[in-house]
Amino acid sequence: MFSPVRPHRDDVLLSVSGLSGGVVLWLIGIHIQNGRLFDSPWVSLLPLVLMSALELLRRSSPRTALVVGTLALVADQFTVGSLATLLMFTDLVYAAVLYGPPAASRRIPVITLLVTVATTVGFIAWVPSADAVLLGIVVGMVSFGPALTGAAVRNHRDAAEAARLRADQTALLAETDRAQAVTAERSRMARELHDMVANHLSAIAIHSTAALSIDEPVTSRNALGVIRQNSVDGLAEMRRLIGLLRESGADGPPGAAPTLASLDALVGQAGANSASSGLTVTLEDGREESVPLPAPVELAAYRIVQESLTNALKHAAPGPVTVRLERSRGVLTVEVSSVFGDRPGPRAPGSGAGLVGMRERVALLGGMIGAGPEPGAEGGKIWLVRAELPVEEGTWRG
Repeated sequence: MFSPVRPHRDDVLLSVSGLSGGVVLWLIGIHIQNGRLFDSPWVSLLPLVLMSALELLRRSSPRTALVVGTLALVADQFTVGSLATLLMFTDLVYAAVLYGPPAASRRIPVITLLVTVATTVGFIAWVPSADAVLLGIVVGMVSFGPALTGAAVRNHRDAAEAARLRADQTALLAETDRAQAVTAERSRMARELHDMVANHLSAIAIHSTAALSIDEPVTSRNALGVIRQNSVDGLAEMRRLIGLLRESGADGPPGAAPTLASLDALVGQAGANSASSGLTVTLEDGREESVPLPAPVELAAYRIVQESLTNALKHAAPGPVTVRLERSRGVLTVEVSSVFGDRPGPRAPGSGAGLVGMRERVALLGGMIGAGPEPGAEGGKIWLVRAELPVEEGTWRG
């Protein structure tokens, strides 16, 4: 169903004001010209009424209002004329530039300028006098002046709208960056939390299950010793993470992040935790020099070894678990191998979060990682985790 567009309140006010002013001028007998084809004063009311009606369309149909208004102005020239009709026409020119389509807003000032120049030249050629120049100036004030004003106002309005859009886009990008930063920080915290406690909790789960299933005082006592040690270490790691999350801790600054220098202790602890499962853990450091690496690389390598040892404690068959480190051509290679197969005895459940965390850490450094079964000695199979970590900061992603 057709729904007509209601005129804007300001347009209604302009229309009523223009019509009222024109009627008042007509009543007191003020006209702008004499000796026209239609000398009866009432005839000038017809263009006045039409022009005031067109003011209602200055926003909704500015081009139509301007075309019809031009015809009304021409018709007004054959009457005694009304100043109100002339002033309302200038407003229609202004509105056509301001509210019309972009193409019209560019063409109307040019057209009105050409009309002004052509009219001035024509008047001078017809009646070479100062009055001809004055008529040209009046035509310019009625047509080109309002068009130029409308173009200036529209340019300022478009510039303000563009600035507002840029501000909105900047705010949206800032909010997107903030959300991405929060997500990245949450992922980093999740990796740290998992890597710190998974190893200790897995050892606690396995040894507590063994203590409950094997009714031997010696076995239970050894299991309780391992459980206590892992509980203490897990709490220390948790305190370190909480210290990192706080702006300032009551017990002093948080401890430093683990490095490759701590691998001996990590391997020793993993060996103690997995002895009851038939695993023997060894470290083979093939680096030619023990120069400290960048902190992100050492932390990533440490966490990869830690998670790999945790997975071996959960899933590996009895046998050797070997941790190898090598550095060559700006790449640190980390390998952790264990016997692939099933084993008897208690096992801790896995969630798969550890592998995801390792891949995320390696991806942040621009390295590569692979994990899966490989051929082993004597026709057996091993589970091999191999990561290559660039030590140059130029290849890192974050």
